Parts: sequence; structure tokens; C-alpha cells
Amino acid sequence: MASNTFGKLFAITTFGESHGPAIGCVVDGCPPGIAIAPEDFRHDLERRATGKTRHTSARHEADEVEILSGVYEGVTTGTPIALLIRNTDARSKDYANIAAQFRPGHADYTYWQKYGLRDPRGGGRSSARETTMRVAAAVIAKKWLAQHHGVQVRGCLTQIGDITPHAFDAENIDWAAVEANPFFWPDASQIGELESYMDALRKSGDSVGARVDVVAEGLPPGWGEPIYGKLDGELAAAMMSINAVKGVEIGDGFAAIAQKGSFHRDEISADGFLSNHAGGILGGISTGQAIRVSTAFKPTSSLRLPVQSLDTAGNAVEVVTTGRHDPCVGIRATPICEAMVALVLMDQALRHRAQCGDVGEIAPRIPAKATGKKR
Repeated sequence: MASNTFGKLFAITTFGESHGPAIGCVVDGCPPGIAIAPEDFRHDLERRATGKTRHTSARHEADEVEILSGVYEGVTTGTPIALLIRNTDARSKDYANIAAQFRPGHADYTYWQKYGLRDPRGGGRSSARETTMRVAAAVIAKKWLAQHHGVQVRGCLTQIGDITPHAFDAENIDWAAVEANPFFWPDASQIGELESYMDALRKSGDSVGARVDVVAEGLPPGWGEPIYGKLDGELAAAMMSINAVKGVEIGDGFAAIAQKGSFHRDEISADGFLSNHAGGILGGISTGQAIRVSTAFKPTSSLRLPVQSLDTAGNAVEVVTTGRHDPCVGIRATPICEAMVALVLMDQALRHRAQCGDVGEIAPRIPAKATGKKR
């Protein structure tokens, strides 16, 4: 299995390479009747795009979506939706000197071992360019989730290197501040600090990792499957499928190691849940609380600082990566993480409807949180 398809009922298959003529995806299983136009994709694709600030790669793609099928007179028909984006700013010559070298920290060696050959231009299929189509497909998922269930999926960057927000409350994120700066950072007072940090990092030629948090609100309880289709399990797999991701947390995640059970268990009252340490999922099934997913991104490995490696003939070489790269991939990963959460939720919503749509709403329905209660 080539594993280029994600999802069961709402399935997306992506195709294309970083420096090929185009990238694209086919969305299968989309319900009919969703109003979709090319301009609907622009906002999230611009949020993901490089070349907007000096803190990301200078590659500047138009990212204009062409809808090739599955939409008639502005609405989805229920048939496969094919989306295409043509690459307009690739510079393959930047990779000529390292085409036969294995860049440490990249997929060069593993692709070589798996396929016996590889596309060295920008990493080919392993490039983060592929995630553009995930963001595009998720535009459809976000729209359906909002219209049918009132679900809203939003994300923010909560750590760059050792910098964390000074003022941050996971239960009360300032989303207006997040969307008002190029870092998707929740504390507006720190933007100058982040600018200076990234300028120094870029001048040094090095890179750094990051953490992205995604919150999905408005879910009903009951989404997810109890064993092999656990909602948190599929969210974790989805986030790990993103380039450069090395860790995923649901709710309090690894902080739960040091917590006592008397603290971690989310107490329930008639007014609602008193906390959300579980991240909105119990037994693999949504509780109706906000879903909280955190993702850790490794530092970019494409650096102009020399590093020891081997070439495809097994000879020792010194690798220096030129071209246009992100000093911190996490800066533009927020819309990608949002996209993967939305795609999982869309698929799980359709699967729940297919099996348990006749169950209806079961009493008691516990509110997501108890208003005015200490959490």
C-alpha cells in the first residue's frame, strides 16, 4: 500500500512533488450540497504560505486552486472533488550540488532505501509543499463541520525554542491576537521579542523547533470509535503524518505523568465538566468538551552550516544546503495542524452518522464546562 490516502468515509488522496509541475488532491466521500468556490481556499492557503515575512522561506507560490471535478454550479455533487495547484516558484537548480548527497535529518536516505531512487528537488514528495493540499481539502471539511455541527477548529503557536507566551490560558485563548501576527502567537506583547529572536537565528544560519496547539470546539459527545478508531488515536496519527512532527499530546499529554489521579480526572457536575485535562476525549470518544491537541515540530535540517554525511556511492562528503528554507517550520504549521484536526473530525462525524445516526441525543447531555466554576 502506498498510503497516500487519508480517511475512511471522507478520504483525501494527495499527489505531486515540491518542484513538479503541480500538486493536487482528490477528496472522495464529500457530502453533496456544500457551496465551494476557488476563492474559498484563499484565506487558509495564505495563512500557510511561505514568502509572506522574512521569518519563513522566501519561496512565493501563487497557490491558486483549480477545481477540476465534483463541483457543479458552485456546490459539491457528492462525486470525487479534484483540486489542483500549479507550482509557480520552484528553483530546482538550488539542489543540483546535493542531488547525490544524503542530507542529515531529511528523508533523502530513507526514500533512497525504500524506492531505490528519489527526487532530490526540494525533497520531492517528502517536502512540506505537499501539506498545501491538506489545507485545501480541510477548507471543505471546516465548512461542513461549522454548518452542520457548529464546530470551530483553531490553532496557535505556543512555543518557539525556549520562548513561551507570557500570558496564556488554554481555556481562554485570544484568537484575535493569534490572527493579527505572522507567528500565530497568542500574546501580542511578545511579537517584538519573537522578531528579534528569529532575526538572530536566521543570521546564525541555524534553526529551532516549535509547538502548535489546536483547539476544536462545538463537537457533540459520541464521535470516535472505542478500540482501533479512537478519536485521539486518529488525531495523533494525523498529526504525526505532518512533516517534521516528532511528538503529539492530547489534553495535558506528558504533563499527566506528574499529576495525581485526583487532579487529572475531570470532575463532573450538573452544571458541566469542571476541567478538561483529558482534552475532550475519553475512551477514544468525544465528551463534548473542547478537543485539545498539541504538536511538537523538530528544528529544520536544511541549513547553510556544513555537516558531515555520505553520498549515494558511500563516499564521505560535507553537505551545505542552499536555497530557501524555514528557520522554524512551526511558524507556518498552525493552519496545517488545524487542517489535519478538521479532516479527522469530518471523517469521524460521517462515520458516527453512518453507524449511530439513529441513536439521537442521549440524556443527560453534560455541558462542556461549568460557567463560573473554578477549573
